[in-house]
Amino acid sequence: MSNLPDESFRDTIATIDQEGKRAWIFPKIPKGKFYERRKLVSYFLLAFLFSAPFIKINGNQFLLFNIMERKFSIFGFPFWPQDFHLVVISMIIGVVGLALFTVAFGRIFCGWFCPQTIFMEMLFRRIEFWIEGDRGAQVKLNKQEWNAEKIRKKATKWFLFFIASFVIANVFLAYLVGSDQVLDMVRQGPFHNVSTFIALLIFTAVFYFIYAWFREQVCIIACPYGRMQGVLLDNKTINVAYDHVRGEGASGRAKFKKNEDRKMLGKGDCIDCHQCVNVCPTGIDIRNGIQLECINCTACIDECDHIMESVNLPKGLIRYASEAEIVKKEKFVFTTRMKGYVAVLAILIGVLIGMLFLRNDVEATVLRLPGQLFQHKGENISNVFTYKVVNKTVRDFENIHFKLANPKGEIKMVGKESFKVVKEDMAQGTLFVEIHPAFLKGDKTKITIEVYNNGELLETTTTNFLGPRSFN
Repeated sequence: MSNLPDESFRDTIATIDQEGKRAWIFPKIPKGKFYERRKLVSYFLLAFLFSAPFIKINGNQFLLFNIMERKFSIFGFPFWPQDFHLVVISMIIGVVGLALFTVAFGRIFCGWFCPQTIFMEMLFRRIEFWIEGDRGAQVKLNKQEWNAEKIRKKATKWFLFFIASFVIANVFLAYLVGSDQVLDMVRQGPFHNVSTFIALLIFTAVFYFIYAWFREQVCIIACPYGRMQGVLLDNKTINVAYDHVRGEGASGRAKFKKNEDRKMLGKGDCIDCHQCVNVCPTGIDIRNGIQLECINCTACIDECDHIMESVNLPKGLIRYASEAEIVKKEKFVFTTRMKGYVAVLAILIGVLIGMLFLRNDVEATVLRLPGQLFQHKGENISNVFTYKVVNKTVRDFENIHFKLANPKGEIKMVGKESFKVVKEDMAQGTLFVEIHPAFLKGDKTKITIEVYNNGELLETTTTNFLGPRSFN
């Protein structure tokens, strides 16, 4: 008998039956060392997720992504739209890092760190287990008629799902508009913030739909990462894998019989108990091999180890392993492909660090007023400009003023000669630059403007100055 698994399973998915209807997944309550470790990781990440918007560092929210007001704060450091290139580099680093992690260790991110999995398995699924019981009780409850027991259990579960979804929506709102504003809206009540409250209910409905109905189909159907792993994995990638060489043996898997010598009979160590399928949150049979539906949650490892222990067979029939290790007994090797990802990742991180060190606390932009040509002001040529000064720091600048560094000339402000820019804010206005024609290099001359605060040079910016062609 061949040890290669049957590939016909790839024509279907566990959540769709033969008639094309939704096949509901009722996984067992997972138990084991990996599940306990996952709980610790998940609870830490949940605590971080729920607390991050409410933590302040130097008055800045620890994480803030206020797109509407273009205010961003990452780990307590304020960022502005002018720093968007840093965000782009960070996102590229994240993608390359995730690709490297996937090439080496498969889809472990999905099972251990993905917010969708953590919310589903460690919050909503645990509420479901608490109210409806384990797999058998849930299947029975789902099949029985709508009596008082079923109505009570389903209504309680749906109500708690709604409360959890509403809390999650509020936390995500705190990431988007700021925790202070969310707390103010809570104190004021929904009738003082009707539009925001409606948006909050829409987000709540989305979360409720995902975790009450769509559930594991997010990972199977909607998530692009599951598709991306298909081009990243190879036979040296470590995954949650079934050892088909040991499990199938010479004559295939067979039910367990007490006091028999399975090795002598040529039977594999898999006793075909089907528990690895029953415990899987996406309903797959890990014995069929690597599948895009597998989120590497390790529930099947724990369940199989428990079964192997109970029948006095070696654990590890399902384990973290590569196809090369299972078939050829090869140990994990840091391949050339992985080294390439590491090199690219190191370069990108170096570029990001360099950009962070070169990032200015003050960003000044001086642009010539659109549609305006030069003017004659006595012997000088004058151009009108608009300016914008962004203060990215947590301190106020009381006396901002400009100085024309090159070429020689004069800056005249519209309004006061100096102005104030408070912390994490910006100031904008209009100014005139007057330069003698002798210092102009043609119809367009690049000029350098310095920004000072009480004599301290904060920023240097350049712009173009228009002049008549006759002075070229």
